[in-house]
Amino acid sequence: MTSGPDQHDGFIHVPRPSVGARLRAYFFTGVVIVGPLAVTAYITWWFIDTVDGWIKPLIPDRFWPDSYLPFHLPGLGVIIALIGLTLLGFLAANLAGRSLLRLGERILDRMPVVRGLYKSLKQVFETVFSQSGSSFRKVGLVEFPAKGMWSIVFISAPPGAGVATHLPQSEHLSVFLPCTPNPTTGFFFYLPASDVIEVPMTTDQAAKLIMSAGLIQPEGQAQLAAMAGAARAGRVAIPPGASVAGRVDEPAAPARITAP
Repeated sequence: MTSGPDQHDGFIHVPRPSVGARLRAYFFTGVVIVGPLAVTAYITWWFIDTVDGWIKPLIPDRFWPDSYLPFHLPGLGVIIALIGLTLLGFLAANLAGRSLLRLGERILDRMPVVRGLYKSLKQVFETVFSQSGSSFRKVGLVEFPAKGMWSIVFISAPPGAGVATHLPQSEHLSVFLPCTPNPTTGFFFYLPASDVIEVPMTTDQAAKLIMSAGLIQPEGQAQLAAMAGAARAGRVAIPPGASVAGRVDEPAAPARITAP
């Protein structure tokens, strides 16, 4: 039988943890501190080394600083890639650059296999990196995989005319449902806009929530949940324009969205 706290002369004496317990606590504290730093450093180094490996064969050795320095200088390929992409974007924004770009696209359009691949990838990149687009800028909840079970989705663009004509006569949205812990895989749906609930969460926060399987909660969600619970109890009023959903199985009605 384990011994509990001792009480003598009105004072409660809590037994001190053993040496093994303290060492175990110190070890896990060190893992929590060093783990994120080590993984971040590894990913950063891998990215820099990969880009350097891509850029180095394109530059003559006489222009590479490693030919004159007694040590390897990492990161130069990343700098050259950033400058090159920026200059390419600047040239493509001019008339001459657009003409060359159209000429290159016409050449690619004559290649049967490359043509479809290039057009598909170009559309994906234009959609993801568009500064004015609304794709994947919003996060929502859908009832999946069963009734009463809710999943986080990224709200994409509305369906195109070729698909919208075959859908039921109601507003629909395109949503992407990522999987845990790898959000790059998942399911793609066309859903009625009334079945998608927008939540006050950024795509970065949603990605962290998905990859951590719920361990990393978005900042401010606890306050929103408390506000929603108090509102349902009639204790407080929701400010105009505020969108809260305290529990995913009881979404607030004002949070439902319509197709853009």
